[in-house]
Amino acid sequence: MELEEGTGPIGVSSLAAGSARASRTARGGAASSHRRSALTGDQVFAAALRIVDREGVSALSMRRLAQALERDAMLIYRHAANKAALLDGLADIVLGQLVIEPSDQPWPTQLRSVARRFRELALAHPNVVPLLVIRPLATPLGLRPLSTLRPLEAILELLIRAGFAPADALSTYRALFGFLSGHLLNELQEIIYNPEETDDLLRLGLYRLPIGEFPRLRGLASALASYDGAAELEHGLDILIDGISARYAPQPHVRAAPMPAEPLAPGITHRG
Repeated sequence: MELEEGTGPIGVSSLAAGSARASRTARGGAASSHRRSALTGDQVFAAALRIVDREGVSALSMRRLAQALERDAMLIYRHAANKAALLDGLADIVLGQLVIEPSDQPWPTQLRSVARRFRELALAHPNVVPLLVIRPLATPLGLRPLSTLRPLEAILELLIRAGFAPADALSTYRALFGFLSGHLLNELQEIIYNPEETDDLLRLGLYRLPIGEFPRLRGLASALASYDGAAELEHGLDILIDGISARYAPQPHVRAAPMPAEPLAPGITHRG
């Protein structure tokens, strides 16, 4: 029996409508797929940073990142060849926020500002600190990511403009960032054993140490329990900057005096 349009179990109009819907769905799916594949490098590294901030570097992988972005893992490789490239990108993101611009302020003031800003970034992204402090050391200087070299270049410029000899500026940079690296790693590892305990020996678990072998350490229980990272940073900077000033005694550059005008030939006078 011939089916009339719109009648029977499956009418012609139903088939046409179904075909049209399928066509629209296919076109929409293709368009959606096209839109979702437009993944940018900024999105990739921002998602990687969120993973590391929440879960640590060990949790970061191409598969984990693809899941977070709800994309195929192959799309990630367009922006980072491997995990090492991802880690370099994270260092670039964080260090890119460390803006160092030489100014007319005294060099100690400028170095203090750099140190404080570096600490702020480290506390905001504690799981990234090893990437900033330890990871670059495994690579020759000229092969490191440019992001890790820009602070060095900027501080050399800052100090040389302040009157340091280039070699002394380099030594000062090494002393500053050596101190900062150690300070930050130490501050981020400060853990209270029993926060609810009021006795400092018990709070820090120092009672476990044999008193005959560690009398000095146990005697500093109160100082250890009241650790203040910001205050310790300033104290360390005081010592460091005093030492740099005493050793290198940098002198501000003096503007050269203007060259005297050449004597005029006889009979020629200035016209005012």
